[in-house]
Amino acid sequence: MPGRVSTMRKITVSLPKELVEFADTAAVAMKISRSEVIAEAIAAQREHEEARLAAEGYRFYAQEASEFAAASLQAVSEVLGHDGQTG
Repeated sequence: MPGRVSTMRKITVSLPKELVEFADTAAVAMKISRSEVIAEAIAAQREHEEARLAAEGYRFYAQEASEFAAASLQAVSEVLGHDGQTG
């Protein structure tokens, strides 16, 4: 979370040994603390979830807009004096 100013809070978590070893190896390779590795992993998961929810919302509203357009076509055509066909 470089460049991000945030209040830090200490917590205690229990993790499988393999995940701790992975976090330690990643911390050394990235030259950051284990806490930063874990914080970045959680932040990445949060970003992934937010992107998933946004995409789900876009799909929902796109479908809703498409259905509204289809339902409105007849009324708009009547107002404009067309038979609902293009051309």
